[in-house]
Amino acid sequence: MNYREITFNYTPLDGYISDLLASYLGEIGFESFQESEDGFVAWIPEEVFDEALLKNLLTNFPYADDINYRVEIVKQENWNEEWEKHYFEPIIIDDECVVKSSFHLDVPDCKFNIIIDPKMSFGTGHHETTSLMMSWLLSLDLKDKSLLDMGCGTAVLAILAAKKGANPVTAIDIDAWCIENSLENTSKNGVDFIQVFQGDASVLGEESYDIILANINRNILLEDISTYKKCLNPGGLLFMSGFYKEDMEMIQKESVRNGLILTDYKEKNNWVAVRTEYKD
Repeated sequence: MNYREITFNYTPLDGYISDLLASYLGEIGFESFQESEDGFVAWIPEEVFDEALLKNLLTNFPYADDINYRVEIVKQENWNEEWEKHYFEPIIIDDECVVKSSFHLDVPDCKFNIIIDPKMSFGTGHHETTSLMMSWLLSLDLKDKSLLDMGCGTAVLAILAAKKGANPVTAIDIDAWCIENSLENTSKNGVDFIQVFQGDASVLGEESYDIILANINRNILLEDISTYKKCLNPGGLLFMSGFYKEDMEMIQKESVRNGLILTDYKEKNNWVAVRTEYKD
């Protein structure tokens, strides 16, 4: 499967505008984003790409005066080279966890060392939502906890949870490329006991979990909170991210409607990750 690589340049160059535009692009099928000097680069499966839809989105996007874009084709086998070219650097979360790629050398060790070769999957720890969710995981005692990672991308969250003692661990994503990449990454990190499945919330069955992670986007979360609740053990925790602080109220209302209490949140550059609890 080939991907389209779209480079966006716009004014004013502002982090909030970048995040907002990326959020809108995610709703029309874009999967991965990387900042560039004059904007950012985004990737979308070639079979999903609809330039008319993209042009309509940009025409109606009110927060930038001028947006230009350039489209290129990226073949699947060139993905690691693309990440090297676009400066995927190692990242350290809370001084406890380092996320690096297999091509990175001389990276300091941390308590938890994770190797991620992201290919076309979202989730290296660089985006605020991923790092916020990792920070939550680092604060928890996960020993022998059952855990579900919904919208797993590279499976970086599932891998960190497994390294912290969570077991069993399940990772699910709707994208076949993410599944392939997740299987590669779980094997590289010595946690291939993680079960990886393709699908969305509709594939969740009778299994229940102590902890569910859902780093997706606001609209999907609002649709699926009721399903996640049904899969939580009493006293279980649901962590959600992929939305802005101003969206918290609607996330909280839907959580409460389904018997979940929002007990805390973490914020980074207006992105948030919330902690909700199922109190029986």
